Amino acid sequence: MDDDRKTRFEAVYQQTYEHILGYATRRCDSPEDAADVVAETFAIAWRRMDALPAGGEARLWLYGVARNVLANHRRGQARHRHRSVELDTDLADLYAHAPETSLELSAIARAFDALPEDDRELIALVAWEGLERAEIATVLGCSRNAVRIRLHRARKRLSKALAAAGVTVNHLIMESA
Repeated sequence: MDDDRKTRFEAVYQQTYEHILGYATRRCDSPEDAADVVAETFAIAWRRMDALPAGGEARLWLYGVARNVLANHRRGQARHRHRSVELDTDLADLYAHAPETSLELSAIARAFDALPEDDRELIALVAWEGLERAEIATVLGCSRNAVRIRLHRARKRLSKALAAAGVTVNHLIMESA
């Protein structure tokens, strides 16, 4: 059964790869994005082999899958751009008063990098991904209360590291979310 599935997938892949790659390449901003769309499209095809039509219909079905993958990819990029703009604005507002902005940003980066990996991940999930505590709990597979406690501790460690680096921290920003 698995050999039949593999053989069928390989045949569909051979027959449709160039079509799906062309579809993605014409719609993506970079070859890397197109490669991601194609990879995800065929990963979905593998997982849903039972739904994959036979013959020439397979290519059309894969176009539909690629279309959905591309839409998800674009939504993800839009969220990322929106978050980046928000973060850039927040950082600009936070450090607008500082004549040595690049020095402070460098100190922040060093303080952040010096944190334990778990602390960096928690802070990044809040600051970069914009996740709430309940969402972080789901991502990490722990309770919301555990996230609250771990996040509080991570922020304290970051605040201490920043203070040691001579960076003034707005506590409202450090305690949000």
